[in-house]
Amino acid sequence: MIEIKVPELAESITEGTIAEWTVKTGDAIEKGETIAELETDKVNVEIKSDFSGVIKELLAEPGDNVVVGQVIAKLGEEGASAASDATPKEEAPKAEEAPKLEPAKEAAPAPVAEEKKASKSRTVASPAARKKARELGIDLDEVSYRDPMGRVRVEDVEAHNQAKNAPKTEAPSKQAAAPSKPAAAAPVQEDARVERIKMSRRRQTIAKRLVEAQHTAAMLTTFNEVDMTAVMDVRNRRKDAFFKKNGVKLGFMSFFTKAVIGALKSFPLLNAEIQGDEILLKKFYDIGVAVSTEEGLVVPVVRDADKLSFAGIEKEIGDLGKKARDNSLGLKDLQGGTFTITNGGIFGSLYSTPILNTPQVGILGMHTIQRRPVVVDDNDTVEVRPMMYIALSYDHRIVDGKDAVQFLVRVKQLLEDPEDLLLEG
Repeated sequence: MIEIKVPELAESITEGTIAEWTVKTGDAIEKGETIAELETDKVNVEIKSDFSGVIKELLAEPGDNVVVGQVIAKLGEEGASAASDATPKEEAPKAEEAPKLEPAKEAAPAPVAEEKKASKSRTVASPAARKKARELGIDLDEVSYRDPMGRVRVEDVEAHNQAKNAPKTEAPSKQAAAPSKPAAAAPVQEDARVERIKMSRRRQTIAKRLVEAQHTAAMLTTFNEVDMTAVMDVRNRRKDAFFKKNGVKLGFMSFFTKAVIGALKSFPLLNAEIQGDEILLKKFYDIGVAVSTEEGLVVPVVRDADKLSFAGIEKEIGDLGKKARDNSLGLKDLQGGTFTITNGGIFGSLYSTPILNTPQVGILGMHTIQRRPVVVDDNDTVEVRPMMYIALSYDHRIVDGKDAVQFLVRVKQLLEDPEDLLLEG
């Protein structure tokens, strides 16, 4: 029997959740064939078999957490499977001939046993619950469960065992047993207006990291606003030629990425990381770009963004965004990053305070462009301009308020003067 184990994933990933099995018991598979999809903290990973054979047993259910090196399935050779399948067929006639006096009584238990075995295989239970049931000699099919998804857990098995043994200590066993059944089933009854949904591993990780960021960093946010007139003018004048030459649209993200890099060069502590009592100054610019997907927020990284042209940045962001939506990002696409940009403006956000993507110490928040009246010169001339609020959240442990404010002012200056931005780039 060959054991299929959870493979090594990445240095920082030691466990995952079985999202789904792509095979079932009895399926013949080839070497290299995908048998399951594993949801990790960052991406979904396909688990492939290193051997050919027949699936004998699946040792985890969808939704179960598994760790690297854990056996999750057992594989048998195709020849062995065929031989084992042939054995019952040869012995079947002998079993029929033996009980001549009472054939009906002897024949009946076999289907019942098979039905019970099949029923057990359909029962959804956690590995711990299955182990507990075996120890207590309990049939999982008889256990009432609280989980609205129909999954039996350890506490359900223990509750069933207590209810099962309670009547033995009381004389009126039938009367004592009666209230125990409704008590076990009662938790299943929930308000029909409420739906209970288990959080995906990615959503749990997002929640954990965001809370950690607020607990571990001295996080503050400073704001400014940018007149987007110059950037929009450049885009309108150059977008057709840019697309024709590069095959990609000229968006706002390349302007903001270049502006952030220019500001980081002036204020390097925002491109750093804290490790214990040391500061790691990073003299490279791997810019994370937050992307919203159906399964949650991910932050793929544009590597060496300072060395890319506007077109190179737009292409890289476009490719990473597509991979994120297709759920095909690799771990290398998400690891690292020295600074993050998030754009809530695409959803209409006017003003927000982004949360740090730890261990980074800075994140820039973009927002929706809104036309509003502003004073544009010393003569108090008022014009309607396309304005955007920008926000910088930073870790006050190593970044002083003065540097944070000046960083944001530098981003504003570079965006309002694209020529200066091109020179910085």
